[in-house]
Amino acid sequence: MSIKPPDLGRSNGTLPSIIAASPYPDPAIALSVQGVSKTFGKEKQRRSWSSRLRRNGQTASQPNGKEGKPAESGVVVAVDNISMTIARGEIFGVLGPNGSGKSTLIRCVSTLLLPDSGEVKIFGYDVEKDEMAVKRLINRVSVEASFFKKLSPMENLMYAARLYGMSPADAAPEAKRILERLDLPARTYKQPIEDLSRGQQQKIAIARALLTSPVLLLLDEPTTGLDPRSKFEVQTFIEELRDTHDATILLTTHDMYEADALCDHVAVVHDGKVVARGTPAELKARVANGSGKEVTLEDVFMALTGKELVAPDDAEPVL
Repeated sequence: MSIKPPDLGRSNGTLPSIIAASPYPDPAIALSVQGVSKTFGKEKQRRSWSSRLRRNGQTASQPNGKEGKPAESGVVVAVDNISMTIARGEIFGVLGPNGSGKSTLIRCVSTLLLPDSGEVKIFGYDVEKDEMAVKRLINRVSVEASFFKKLSPMENLMYAARLYGMSPADAAPEAKRILERLDLPARTYKQPIEDLSRGQQQKIAIARALLTSPVLLLLDEPTTGLDPRSKFEVQTFIEELRDTHDATILLTTHDMYEADALCDHVAVVHDGKVVARGTPAELKARVANGSGKEVTLEDVFMALTGKELVAPDDAEPVL
């Protein structure tokens, strides 16, 4: 049977009373990140991953991330004491330049990386202590999506469905519905993925994540490589997923228009730290600082990462 969250609906941004019956330890907070830090370097990697392997009794490759700011002795601080809370039903954007720590944060939330310190909870489940419960609630789309390239889109989706316990009878029509909604041509359903375009492969990655009906969807630059029409279709589908299936979405993107159009709240990350958070309108108003100038979210991004539009010394802080 398809794994689907209860369809609680939405009413003016408030959660209905049925949420009280939710099986989650903390049904109102989709994601809580408190004081999370992650560094990379030979010694740090060895300590972090050896502790996880001892706990889980398994083997894995060490990460080779290079995000964040360099520290002493060759250690790179990718995520530096980040805290954020995302309410259920939100689309929350994380913005930042390349190497700012966005993808490392996503990996920590998705259980792919073990934080060096701090706490991450998904609907009240701790990502370290309750890893299996967390994995049933989330799915992730990355710009570096991997597939069985010799297999077709449908074969890849059906394989993913089996991993989540979905029957072929339930999974096949749902997979077809999602691929159709993402406007993937029907002729490609049985072609080897290696023969498809970069944009088509990204749509399949999104379809694979949506197939399991996650209640927290982690989108790491999901529209990178898509043409404008495909990008719009994916953005529209993201909104529909939130509005009709009670999904919460954590989105990283370099597309400021996308963030402004989709996100209820955004956090700007620079050198592994959150330097500002708020609604897009709030951040634009802070950077405008009463000047009357029309400010875009790109202006906010440039100002907060030290590129342009730096506030003068006598201006009120924008953080």
